[in-house]
Amino acid sequence: MTIVYVVLGVIGGIVSGYFIGELLEKNRLARAKKDAEKILKEAKDKGEQIARKADLDAKEMLYKLRMDFEKQTTQRKEDIFQLEKRITQREENLEKRVDFLESKERELTRKDKELEELSVQLKNKEKSLEQLIAEEKERLQKISSLTPQEARDLLLRRFEEELRDDKARMVKEVEDEIKEEAEKKAREIVSLAIQRCAVEHTTETTVSVVPLPNDEIKGRIIGREGRNIRSFEMATGVDLVIDDTPEAVSISSFDPIRREVARIALEKLVTDGRIHPARIEEIVEKTKKDFEKQLIEDGKQASFEVGIHNLHPELIKLLGKLRFRTSFGQNALQHSKEVAFIMGTLASELNLDPRLARRAGLLHDIGKAVDHQVEGTHSNLGAELLRKYGENDIIVNAAEAHHEETEFLSLYSVLALVADAISASRPGARRETLETYIKRLKDLETIARSFEEVEKAFAIQAGREIRVIVNPHKISDDKMALLAYEVKKKTEKDMEYPGQIKVTVIRETRAVDYAK
Repeated sequence: MTIVYVVLGVIGGIVSGYFIGELLEKNRLARAKKDAEKILKEAKDKGEQIARKADLDAKEMLYKLRMDFEKQTTQRKEDIFQLEKRITQREENLEKRVDFLESKERELTRKDKELEELSVQLKNKEKSLEQLIAEEKERLQKISSLTPQEARDLLLRRFEEELRDDKARMVKEVEDEIKEEAEKKAREIVSLAIQRCAVEHTTETTVSVVPLPNDEIKGRIIGREGRNIRSFEMATGVDLVIDDTPEAVSISSFDPIRREVARIALEKLVTDGRIHPARIEEIVEKTKKDFEKQLIEDGKQASFEVGIHNLHPELIKLLGKLRFRTSFGQNALQHSKEVAFIMGTLASELNLDPRLARRAGLLHDIGKAVDHQVEGTHSNLGAELLRKYGENDIIVNAAEAHHEETEFLSLYSVLALVADAISASRPGARRETLETYIKRLKDLETIARSFEEVEKAFAIQAGREIRVIVNPHKISDDKMALLAYEVKKKTEKDMEYPGQIKVTVIRETRAVDYAK
C-alpha cells in the first residue's frame, strides 16, 4: 500500500512538474513577447526622435543658407547701388566736359570763320592796293601833260593818303602805349592787393601729440588686455600710438577732423581720470557734439573777418571744416580768407562790388570740405554745394571756373582765378623749401630748352606755367600744338610737382626793313 502511495505521489509530482513547467514556459514566452514589444516601441520612438532631429537640422541649415543668401543679395544690391551712383556721377562729369568741349569747338569754329573772313578781306585789300599802284603809275606817266593846278591836286591827294597811313600808325602806337600802361597799372593793383593782405598760414600733419601728466596714465589708457585703447580707436576712428616717448602719446589719422576730436577727447579723459569703455564712448560723443559747434563758430568767425553775412548754416559749417583741411601745407580756410581779401582789393580798384568779390573768394574752395568724401573735383563739388544752398550764379561760376574747368561768365570769376594763383604761388604760402623750389624751376626750363625748336624758356607763376619761345624759322604754326604736347609729356615723365603746369608755346615772326 505504501508503494502505491509512493507511485501515486511520484506520478502526481511528475504531472505537477509538467503543468508547472508548462506554466513557467508560458510566462517566459509572455515576458519575452512583452520585452520584444518594448524593444520595438523604444526603437520606433528612437527612430522618430532621429527623424525629428534630422528634420530640425535640415530646417536650421535651410534657414542659415537662406539668411546667408539674403545677406549676400543685400550686399550685392548695395554694391550695385554704389556702382550705379558712381557711374551716374561720372556720366554727369562727362556730360559737363562734353558741353565744355562743344562750347570750345563752337568758339574755334567761330574763330576759323573770322580768320577766313579776315583772309578774304586781306586778299581784297591786296587787290585794291595793286590796283591803286597801277593807277598811280598811270597818273605819274600823265604828270608831264598835267596843268600846275592838276599836279598840285594830285600831290595833295598823295600827301593825304600818306597822312592817313601815318595816322593809322600813330593810332597803333597809342594803343600799344595804352596796353603797356594798363599792364603796369594791373601789376600795381595786384601788388597793392598782396601788400594789404597779411594772413598767416599754418601747416597740418597727420599726427597729433597729447601730453600726459605722467607715464603711469599710459597703462590706464591701454586698459586691461587693451580694452580701453580698442574702445577709443573704435569710437574715434584713429590710431593711438603709445611708445617709449616720455609723458606723451601720439594720435595718427589722415582725417584732421577725426584726429582733432580724438585729441580733445583724450585730453578730457586724462583730466577726468575715469578711463573705461563706457566713459570713453560718452566723452567721445560729447566731444563730437561740441566740435560741431566749434566748426560753426570757426565758420562764423571767418565770415565775420571777411565781412560776409547771410550765409547758409551748412556753408558756415563747411567753412569751419576748411580750418582742418590743407593743400600742399597751406591751410584751406586761411587760403580762402586771403583770396577773399585779395579779390576785394582787386574789385575795388576795378570799380566792381568788393563785397560780392570777397564772398566769391571766401567760398571758391568750399568743395575741399567734402572732396575726400565725394568723387569729383573740388571746383565742381563746390559749385554744386553753392547751387544747393542758394548762392547766385556769379558766386557759383567763380568757384567752378577758378581752375579754368569751365568758361568765365563774369569778371569775378577771372578775379577768383588771379587771386587764387597769387595766394597759392606767393613765397611762403605753401610748404616747400627754397632749394627745392629753385631746382624745380631750373629743371622745368631745362626740359623745355632740350627741344631743338626752342629758343628760350621761362618758368613763371612760381613754376605753375612754362612759357616756351620757339625759333619761327624752325617750326611752323601747325606744329606748335605738337611741340606743346611733347613738352608736357616730357615734363610729366621727368619731374615730380604738385598740382598742374601750364605749357604755353609762343611763335613770333618779325619783318624788318631799313629806310635809306
